[in-house]
Amino acid sequence: MRVCVIGTGYVGLVTGACLAHIGHQVICVDNNEAKVKLMQSGQSPIFEPGLSEIMQGAIQSQRLEFTTDLAAGVKHGQVLFIAVGTPALPTGESDTRYVEAVARGIGSHLNGGYKVIVNKSTVPIGSGDWVRMLVLDGVAEREGVAAEPVLAGMSIPALPRSVREEHDFDVISNPEFLREGSAVHDTFNPDRIVLGGNSARATALMQELYAPIIERQFAEDKTQPPVSVVATDLSSAEMIKYAANAFLATKISFINEVANICDRVGADVTQVAKGIGLDSRIGSKFLQAGLGWGGSCFPKDVSALIHTADDYGFEAQLLKAAVSVNQRQKLIVVEKLQQVLKILKGKTVGLLGLTFKPDTDDLRDAPALSLIENLTRLGAKVKAYDPIISQTGMRHGLSDVIVETDAERLADHCDALVLVTEWQQFQTLDYIKMAQLMHAPILIDGRNFLNQALIEEAGFRYVGIGR
Repeated sequence: MRVCVIGTGYVGLVTGACLAHIGHQVICVDNNEAKVKLMQSGQSPIFEPGLSEIMQGAIQSQRLEFTTDLAAGVKHGQVLFIAVGTPALPTGESDTRYVEAVARGIGSHLNGGYKVIVNKSTVPIGSGDWVRMLVLDGVAEREGVAAEPVLAGMSIPALPRSVREEHDFDVISNPEFLREGSAVHDTFNPDRIVLGGNSARATALMQELYAPIIERQFAEDKTQPPVSVVATDLSSAEMIKYAANAFLATKISFINEVANICDRVGADVTQVAKGIGLDSRIGSKFLQAGLGWGGSCFPKDVSALIHTADDYGFEAQLLKAAVSVNQRQKLIVVEKLQQVLKILKGKTVGLLGLTFKPDTDDLRDAPALSLIENLTRLGAKVKAYDPIISQTGMRHGLSDVIVETDAERLADHCDALVLVTEWQQFQTLDYIKMAQLMHAPILIDGRNFLNQALIEEAGFRYVGIGR
């Protein structure tokens, strides 16, 4: 099938490359010329395991192209994915200006023939009908047809029937559930595929598009049953995305609350999590206590769902509490450092990891940024080592931290180390040598990731979260 993906962030680029890998003809569109040139050369602008290899193979087989020409992408695609960013505004609601621009742009370039327009971006509930309206607005602007004003600044294009029939399309909500650092794996091994819409024709076309994935042709375990497809209405599909992320974020906040109680009563949260995780009603995933959640999805999506509830006169108290717990959790490490070092002013603290999770270069809302801000405010000197950030030279948001090139340089003359990101490489560092290089061999394990006995044998004083 012919596919156009508009927007080449984490979701758009992974979606486009993987769809090309399974045999579709894909054009990815982005308005950033430098980024497009980089991708045309086969290089990925983001760090995501396996993505560069997928891209290069699809480009060589001539199934994947990159362009800044939206018209060419719209003309090419039977299925048009909108995969642009929807960052959070200060109010908590999603900034949908990029979705709006793309939807209007699609309308201005529709060229006849049936198309499915897919909301892949995480958009506010009810956006499916809004996107349809915007596409028709784009058609109307191109045709020079005046739009009829309606409530709240919205408009309904007064298009002649002949023009409407010429531009036959449906809108589908197809939320993504990709984890940064595992996005390629998650694309080929999904737990479910959600398709929201009111058109059987559009749903059938999407099932055809995803057939190789549904049938596990590219899965790690090809013997599993076919992937479950949840076919529902637009609003329910949009809500599924928000509800899934809100639940996982709340689960993390819950175990962090339990960890803080464990700290006070002498229990070990890792054992508590193991004990409750064996209950099939609870499960073991997302029960790892630590510094809290960050990244591009959880903070934005939970805030957006809270904002939506407020818009409809409902106070989402549980979700607000989950956010509050998470904000407080980011400062737990500062409290632990104050307990062991007393005064932080004039001390040097080294951070093992900067990104919000391992196997990504994403610093968005990373707990490390809050740590750096607060430690600097308290007069500490902050150094950091991250396997990706230290190599790439990225410094945005890191003006108050010295980024070292390896873990031993990080440890040199530090008064304490804090494990912030659970990179697998941190399991095998030379902690004996690192302890010898430090003023005070103290390690705060902000993810309960390291083997306490081994760290203590290396000469460190080990402090965990809820342990």
